[in-house]
Amino acid sequence: MTWLELAEDTPFGLDNLPYGVFSAAGAPDRRVGVPIGDQVLDLTAAAAETAAAFAPLLTAGVLNPLLAAGPGTWREVRESVREWLTERRYADRLRPHLVPLNEVSTHLAFEVADYVDFYSSEQHALNATRIFRPDVTELAPNWKHLPIAYHGRAGTVVASGTPVVRPHGQRKPRNADVPSFGPSQRLDIEAEVGFVVGVPSTPGTPVPTADFADHVFGVCLVNDWSARDIQAWEYEPLGPFLGKSFATSVSPWIVPLAALEHARVDGPPQDPEPFEYLRTSEKQGLDLALEIRLNGHLVSSPPFASHYWTAPQQLAHLTVNGAHLRTGDLYASGTVTGPERDQRGSFLELSWGGREPFELPGGQTRAFLEDGDEVVISATAPGPGGTRIGFGDVRGTVVPG
Repeated sequence: MTWLELAEDTPFGLDNLPYGVFSAAGAPDRRVGVPIGDQVLDLTAAAAETAAAFAPLLTAGVLNPLLAAGPGTWREVRESVREWLTERRYADRLRPHLVPLNEVSTHLAFEVADYVDFYSSEQHALNATRIFRPDVTELAPNWKHLPIAYHGRAGTVVASGTPVVRPHGQRKPRNADVPSFGPSQRLDIEAEVGFVVGVPSTPGTPVPTADFADHVFGVCLVNDWSARDIQAWEYEPLGPFLGKSFATSVSPWIVPLAALEHARVDGPPQDPEPFEYLRTSEKQGLDLALEIRLNGHLVSSPPFASHYWTAPQQLAHLTVNGAHLRTGDLYASGTVTGPERDQRGSFLELSWGGREPFELPGGQTRAFLEDGDEVVISATAPGPGGTRIGFGDVRGTVVPG
């Protein structure tokens, strides 16, 4: 189906075609690219080479102009890229615009307008409740009526690979009489799935669940780094602030919704039945398999299919009060956690609040992150014919504050 030589198990095949922004050695300008196999197609150059009508949307060094163009243009670009990579008549013209994937630097693919983080895994919410309040066994009364969320800081959303500086703030352990100030001693991760908004909405007009695909361009991976000790002292009564706002890492490639048709699944049963504005049709969940690695070692494999509140429901709730969407808005799923111990999406859960450190090869243990630790989160999803769609990695290394 293609004039390229692609490995059968490549996560970046013709059925994927995600978008990102890269630069090549000796060429500092940023280009829109599409990974294909072990190469990246310079989409900025390819569109100019073929005189594509959408070429002007790909020259800004970020995806925002393409995001804003809407579903019709998204389909046109995707169909064009598939044609260029399958029709042999394009081979000689496009080969000069293919760059080895291991020779490029990736960048934040889009300018982030707003950032919202949800709290939508039932198992994660139960675990967090039991860790912080051992005498409480049930979720808060509002949890199954609405997708809980908070507004994050768009300015500290960073590209995968950006070092994460250990944050400073106030902390007060349970056994301390007064708070102290200093570097976080309980630095953590949250493995999440992110959704990137393309088409804005009208202020004052909610976006129904049925219009999800008219506004959301695609999906990425998110690590919402968390300073649990800072968060525990500050979060009452208004929620997360400094414990979350220092860094949120996102993966370099945005997988379009069109690539995820075979990953659609029904979300888990919801009881009580949601309000009308939160009701959805079938198959609004996504069957993504995440993996979390610490210093190269697999420590958890969270499943996204069991996430209680789906992305269309989160978008509907985000806008039901009239708040409008902007191109480049990012909203994240919240920590992805499954029912098993090796499916927990944060170190808070893996170490049960630090009380049960988990083991690493070589006899090391961890409860929370140490300086020099590298965390890599990856994911795949079902594609056609038993293939797997890849998302690439979101990675970060902790450096001293």
